[in-house]
Amino acid sequence: MLPLVATLAAAVVAGCGSGSKPAPTATVTVAEAAKPTATAAPPKASAANAAVAFQQALIGVVTRLSPSVVQISDSQGLGSGVVFDAEGDIVTNYHVVASGGSLTVTTAKGKRYPATLVGEFPSDDLAVVRVSGTCLRPAAFADSSKLQVGDLAVAIGNPLGLQSSVTEGIVSAFRQGVPEGNNNGHIVALPSMIQTSAAINPGNSGGALADIQGRVIGIPTLAATDPQLGGSAAPGIGFAIPSNLVKDIAAQIVAHGHVVDSHRAYLGIQGGDTNGQGVYVGTVQSGSPAAKAGLQQGDVIASIAGQPTPTLDALTTVLAKLKPGKTVPVAILLQNGTKKTVRLTLGTYPG
Repeated sequence: MLPLVATLAAAVVAGCGSGSKPAPTATVTVAEAAKPTATAAPPKASAANAAVAFQQALIGVVTRLSPSVVQISDSQGLGSGVVFDAEGDIVTNYHVVASGGSLTVTTAKGKRYPATLVGEFPSDDLAVVRVSGTCLRPAAFADSSKLQVGDLAVAIGNPLGLQSSVTEGIVSAFRQGVPEGNNNGHIVALPSMIQTSAAINPGNSGGALADIQGRVIGIPTLAATDPQLGGSAAPGIGFAIPSNLVKDIAAQIVAHGHVVDSHRAYLGIQGGDTNGQGVYVGTVQSGSPAAKAGLQQGDVIASIAGQPTPTLDALTTVLAKLKPGKTVPVAILLQNGTKKTVRLTLGTYPG
């Protein structure tokens, strides 16, 4: 399933000069608790005041975050990005920049700048591009581990090329091992995702999902599809990469040009599908976890850690839920037709 895109931005501004400090962020209060008075306001008035306060809170988020959400375009199309730091680094989805062509960044005010690719990590569908010699506002990133189902989620991005569009919803759920399908030649399953009801549309990918305080809680990446709707997007079901994972991977790319610790489980094989019967082992990399466990070319992997792996997509999804260093049973079908289970200690996927 190709990513459909989502949006959203959260960000707080940082100054551009040498030694400048990030601008302080203001916590937005949706509604103050009513103080006891002798004459309480009528219920209708209280509800109206709360609605106005909520509306002002959303306006505040958009005002603070829009300058930190950019449009990224190349010859193949466009997507969104979030300014990561004061040096001009911008985090986005890998599938937004995967074509390898020249990149152009357009700010919320319409200014256009050429951009260069710093690095990418297709397995998490993340990449970093850089705009030099200008002053862009970095976003503030929240601690996504503290999110709860029901938290407000605001998205700012460029759906269908409509710059700086805003949608609003909630955090609907948390998912593990969400398959993205074939992403520019890479079979991708994202290890953890935020499910949100905020609308996700093509062009929003790489934007920001934000909380009510204007902090990025995730990078919108996928929209669920519904077979009953002909494979079109399922309304109100979108997915975003959590901000903690985004910060980790983006910081590694900025520092090293690539990922040095992916935190992802790794077998060390190249495989293919077998019409739903398992994953055919085409090659086994020397010294890899698979080689150490005795897997050979021609074997078929039927399950890992008790989870069936009928296809390569399924195997990738199972691995996305596991951690490096864990020892798991791997059920294989040998070329002579016999079944065998081996113990395999998962490695770390190279970046």
